[in-house]
Amino acid sequence: METIDKLSLIGIYGGTFDPIHYGHLRIAEELLDIPSLKQIIFVPSGTPRLRAAPAASRTQRAAMLRLAIQDNNKFLLDEREINRSGISTTVYSLQEYKNEYNENIALCFILGIDAFIKIHQWHEWRELFNLCHLIIVTRPGYISLNDNPVLPTDIQKELALRRVSNANDLVLQSSGFIYLAQTSLLDISASHIRSLIRQGKSIRYLLPDGVSDYIKSNCLYTKTL
Repeated sequence: METIDKLSLIGIYGGTFDPIHYGHLRIAEELLDIPSLKQIIFVPSGTPRLRAAPAASRTQRAAMLRLAIQDNNKFLLDEREINRSGISTTVYSLQEYKNEYNENIALCFILGIDAFIKIHQWHEWRELFNLCHLIIVTRPGYISLNDNPVLPTDIQKELALRRVSNANDLVLQSSGFIYLAQTSLLDISASHIRSLIRQGKSIRYLLPDGVSDYIKSNCLYTKTL
């Protein structure tokens, strides 16, 4: 873990985004309040390794994301994973980012608490700490890590070793910290949105209008999987 002065932070927000919704967007917007966090890059996954394939295609998910963030100049879409063949692995993408940015940038990988409690199942998961900081955000229906949920031993050890309580600490070194961010808990999920669509119900106010229009015009999520 290399120590460097005057780091700037870049957020990397990965996920299937199937579809992108206000829960995702509000989290990203609030994380921009972290000092020195200059930009958040949304990275829709290609073929996930540990979950079912997304219902929408790679290009459709990217198109919806592009519509959702088009008015925010601090949000950026990166299509590298959907353009990559084979299974998506976070470590590989972060290695690419590490090579692309200069030494004055620290990467912050953003993930929900539901993903973090299973991170020991990820490909080369410990290598993440050599590549980035982790910013963990809570989600409705999941117990906070502050309440000491049952975590795998390996994750408990890493959390005890790497956790910082102040976001300002993320600029002190280039990687290796875990920060638990407090963000608004909007009880919105992509799976619920897909379910509403299959039932012919309204999805208004759950996601941007442009995304809703795209879903309707492309007849997405109307079939039972």
